[in-house]
Amino acid sequence: MRDNRPSRRFTPILLTSVLSLAVVFGPRLSAVAQGKPTPAQALKAAVAKAKQLESQLNKLKASAAKAQKAVSDAAAALKAQQAATAKIAVLQEAELKKKADAVAAQQKAAAAAAKAARAKAQGMKDEVAKLKAAVAKATNDQKAAEKNVKPQTDAAKKATAAKTAADKEAAVAAKALADAQKRAKAAMDKATKAATAAKTASDTLKKTNATIAASKKTVTDSNAKVKTTEAAITKFAPTLAKAEATLETQTLASITASKAYESVLIATNKMVSFSDSIAPIFAQRCVACHNARTAKGRLNLDSFAATLKGGESGLSFEAGKADDSTLVALIEDGSMPKDADPLTADQIKLIKKWINTGGGLNAGVGVNDPLIAIVPKRPQPMPPKAYRVPVPVTAVAFSPDGKQLASSGYHEVILWNPADGKMIRRITNIAERVYDITYSADGKQMAVAAGTPGQIGEIKLFSTADGSLQGDLVRTGDSVFAVSYSPDGKKIAAAGADRAIRIYDLATGKQLLAIEDHADWVMDVAWTPDGKKLASASRDKTSKVFDATTGDSLVTFNSHGQPVFGVGFSADGNQVITSGRDKNIRVWNTKDAKQVRAIGGFGDEVFRDGCPTDQNVPETKISKRGTGNFQEQTGSARDECGRRDTVAHEMIDQVSSFESLSVSDGPSRQQGRVLCAGQAKAVRQWEDSSYDGARTPYLAVKAFPPDPFRV
Repeated sequence: MRDNRPSRRFTPILLTSVLSLAVVFGPRLSAVAQGKPTPAQALKAAVAKAKQLESQLNKLKASAAKAQKAVSDAAAALKAQQAATAKIAVLQEAELKKKADAVAAQQKAAAAAAKAARAKAQGMKDEVAKLKAAVAKATNDQKAAEKNVKPQTDAAKKATAAKTAADKEAAVAAKALADAQKRAKAAMDKATKAATAAKTASDTLKKTNATIAASKKTVTDSNAKVKTTEAAITKFAPTLAKAEATLETQTLASITASKAYESVLIATNKMVSFSDSIAPIFAQRCVACHNARTAKGRLNLDSFAATLKGGESGLSFEAGKADDSTLVALIEDGSMPKDADPLTADQIKLIKKWINTGGGLNAGVGVNDPLIAIVPKRPQPMPPKAYRVPVPVTAVAFSPDGKQLASSGYHEVILWNPADGKMIRRITNIAERVYDITYSADGKQMAVAAGTPGQIGEIKLFSTADGSLQGDLVRTGDSVFAVSYSPDGKKIAAAGADRAIRIYDLATGKQLLAIEDHADWVMDVAWTPDGKKLASASRDKTSKVFDATTGDSLVTFNSHGQPVFGVGFSADGNQVITSGRDKNIRVWNTKDAKQVRAIGGFGDEVFRDGCPTDQNVPETKISKRGTGNFQEQTGSARDECGRRDTVAHEMIDQVSSFESLSVSDGPSRQQGRVLCAGQAKAVRQWEDSSYDGARTPYLAVKAFPPDPFRV
């Protein structure tokens, strides 16, 4: 309210006047005399300055108000934009779901059509099978009937002859009827019986001939029908192929559409990817104890389907109810993983979110696919530029031409020049521990068996020219210990801690065969020279030979009584050479599983053995490892492969967990080159100039470098 009272309105003026009069006399004269502004002037300047500051303050207030309004307008615009974006996301989600459903319906229709086509084709195949069976039966009946024709014909002839003889006897008897009535009667009876037998034989022969004729007709008719049906199948094959192609196309389209829909759900926090987020947690922290073989609490988590089944406590989880799930309860109270660090808070939160958003599986992933096969392939840690301490060398190998040597490292394989001991290159992105290295026959490719115990096992193929990755064949839930190329170079065999031997096609990368016949780790595998059989060495104290096509077990060698570490074939494939913890090399015949001989005197475990194909090498070289400094000895062991072949059985000192052992024969056995590696933490190349069988030390012509990983 405005105050118009004069006393207050004129107070500032009065005050100003008083102050002016107060300073008129005295200070004014002094200030003027000194050349300074008078108090009145100073006051006036201060008032002007105050007004100026007040004006500036008002402007600032106006600017602030304007800025505040701009902020409010921007916030309102942002809110409107967010609402529009959310609306678009909902519409996009609905559209993608509609599209995914439509594509899924098309895929379902294509699947039905393909199923009908396959059923029709199978019906035709069944008809052909029935016709072929009928042909086979008719053919067999025909053969049986034809087989019986001759005996029946002979019987008919014999009966006819008997009748003729009886008729003659009857005629003679008739002439002597008076004195030979009884004999005549007997002869007549005999003749009657013979006549009956002859008629029976004749009737049987007619029936047999009729059966033969009918069988021939059946065979002819059936063959004709078979040809007709096979022609129909051939004619129908394009239809079936088209249906299968349509199904494949529609399935791919359905998966693509579903993945697009899933990406929106994941982006809007409505879904958690099982493959990308949940499977890696289960694979790394849970599967070691909860798998098909060792399902603690009967809980198996090695696949999505197995996870859904739950364990002895019931279902693992109920979609949408994470807090009521047994799985969540076990990981939250620290019961799982047992005897290990608990899952992190973020991991538990992610699992609960996955369950609450439906606990689903990604499109295109099979419910029974092992977790290790569906988790994203991530790069392995890089090894250090230089190792602080030397590490055990667990695998070594010569290239076929002897110009390259491969040795293991931590998450890597290192290639060396054997001539001067200089490093060629480091090949990385490999699992923690390298257990086996082998070159292809042409030396252009190298297969590496590696693994991180209890987490992953792998076989990777690398180019020896530039170290580039050429194939990633094997992914298992535990370490792979052995790898071997087939003699024709078209297949590769791998074996490891999952107790299985797997054979892969190198051209396609597809698994051709899985052999699960051992009760413990499979430590080594070897091909016969013709590539038709595989031999294995296992920690279950046996060595076996398998058919490389069918996987059938052909023979078992079990006299070691201790874990078997190494296995190889003789050059002719008729003998198997094994070695193991019993400190012996044993030679076996593959036909009867009998042991030919045992070679002892090693003093410690024997980890590797084998027979080269070079028939010109006169004797075996045995290398032994002492308990002190690195001391190598040789000994003669001729004809240990059945002829004058050689058997390589280099031995490294005893190690635990198969972490430190490897030997390799040189590319030419006539050069006497042998590689040894192990707890010495160095790769050493040895050679002996003589094959006289004398116990003379090897000469260490290269010890490169003493600490090979200080690079």
